[in-house]
Amino acid sequence: MSEEKSLNFIEEIVENDLNSGKYETLVTRFPPEPNGYLHIGHAKAICLNFGLTQKYGGYTNLRFDDTNPVTEKTEYVNSQQEDIRWLGFNWKNELYASDYFDELYGFAVKLIEKGLAYVDESSADEIAALKGTPTEPGKDSPYRNRSIEENLAIFTKMKNGEFPDGAYILRAKIDMASPNMLMRDPIMYRIKHAEHHRTGNKWCIYPMYDFAHGQSDSIENITHSICTLEYVSHRELYDWFIEKLEIFPSKQYEFARLNLTSTVMSKRKLLQLVNEKLVSGWDDPRMPTISGLRRRGFTPKSIREFCERIGIAKRENLIELSLLEFCIREDLNKTANRVMAVLDPIKLVITNYEKGEEDLIGENNPEAEDGGGTRVIPFSKELWIEREDFMEVPAKKWFRLAPGAMVRLKFAYIVKCEDFVKDENGNVTEIRCSYIPESKSGSDTSGINVKGTIHWVSAPHAKTAEIRLYDRLFTSETPDAEEGDFKDYLNPESLIVLPNAYIEPALADAGLDGRYQFIRKGYFCLDKDSTADKLVFNRTVTLKDTFKKPN
Repeated sequence: MSEEKSLNFIEEIVENDLNSGKYETLVTRFPPEPNGYLHIGHAKAICLNFGLTQKYGGYTNLRFDDTNPVTEKTEYVNSQQEDIRWLGFNWKNELYASDYFDELYGFAVKLIEKGLAYVDESSADEIAALKGTPTEPGKDSPYRNRSIEENLAIFTKMKNGEFPDGAYILRAKIDMASPNMLMRDPIMYRIKHAEHHRTGNKWCIYPMYDFAHGQSDSIENITHSICTLEYVSHRELYDWFIEKLEIFPSKQYEFARLNLTSTVMSKRKLLQLVNEKLVSGWDDPRMPTISGLRRRGFTPKSIREFCERIGIAKRENLIELSLLEFCIREDLNKTANRVMAVLDPIKLVITNYEKGEEDLIGENNPEAEDGGGTRVIPFSKELWIEREDFMEVPAKKWFRLAPGAMVRLKFAYIVKCEDFVKDENGNVTEIRCSYIPESKSGSDTSGINVKGTIHWVSAPHAKTAEIRLYDRLFTSETPDAEEGDFKDYLNPESLIVLPNAYIEPALADAGLDGRYQFIRKGYFCLDKDSTADKLVFNRTVTLKDTFKKPN
């Protein structure tokens, strides 16, 4: 009997709250800002929020915290929805912070009327100068003691578009001497004459994230508002707004965000890579975005398994990218069909093969639960094999082709290298072998044992494909922590394109959802750039962890 998995600290809180009757129904939310594509760190938060309500009942809302019209796009909304569904989750309500702009405005007015908010016309530099430091208290703004009537009048004019950007802001009146810098009269509203992706030009003042976020949770009756650790210091402000507004007391809990080696997780930095065309887009298979991982061939199951393995903790830690790669290998080993593809081809001619051609039978996946089945593979006198599988002067313990050496062709026959051909530059261009007719796989009566097996593709039947070999985007395990610009540590070999590889003819029918193990080469999937005339395959991951850590 398997040992029951222990609860993480958030599950313990949820169980206690439900068992004590504090809440009848669990309500969580996933609240992305639509200012970029979701990445693997968001996948951890998605699995946590949706996983809790799958386990304990209740429901999860998808709420887009769209309070900054300058950086937000409908494109991002659509991509984020697609990513969540692809991971295997569904939300009950699709909501937007912009749904609550009228209500949030009313909250701001209420705080002004209670003497807990004021309009400030100080410049950004003046506000920063008065803010103080973590060890020195701040100083009151000269506008902090405006009358309630004056604050209401100016705030109304701000809403009506009577002032330019930056002329005024609305601040909460809390405590300029608070040890928590976020409590030193934080900004609640700013003027932005910018068109919003949903509300158009209805508004020219927009709530700050810290003001809109907690109130949105409260409006939706979120019982457990789960955030990452960088929001610990925001919790005091979150609670202050809820208390002063006398609204539903949604409660914030924090967990450690995902930090992954050999990549960056900042949406700002990822956007930089996209805008500077250092990658092909948000869904470049080298990116840590969910859409990039999907395009590279990762499966929803592998990402959910990764999130399960890393767990939910209260302390920051750095997770090895190799663990994510391990999870996809584990999944694909059981689900991906084995096929043959020759990435660096050299011609092999079987001089004594006189059948013309024949059909051989190959196993699809011996690791599959259903046995995997078989497929027909055409065989002929002329084959493509990997250039690295022949050595003119063999090294010690070389079990592949060399003059006089024998090797088994996968699913086919044993062949013996009799000769080879070179061009005028001394490069080997063709290998000539004889085959042993009695050595056919599955019915071998030759009595010959060979130690090496190599893959191949029949030259007359082969299809041509472009192969994209993806590797880690950065040479440093912690590019964010290095001196200088993080882009200085981009891996120049993160993408190697092989324009003319040869693949089994059956792969001409590959679909975008298919996953394949190219025997001896790694796991691959068809790329969306493929056309009927030009197939493109992406390497998802190598068969083993081969990445060389820098010294």
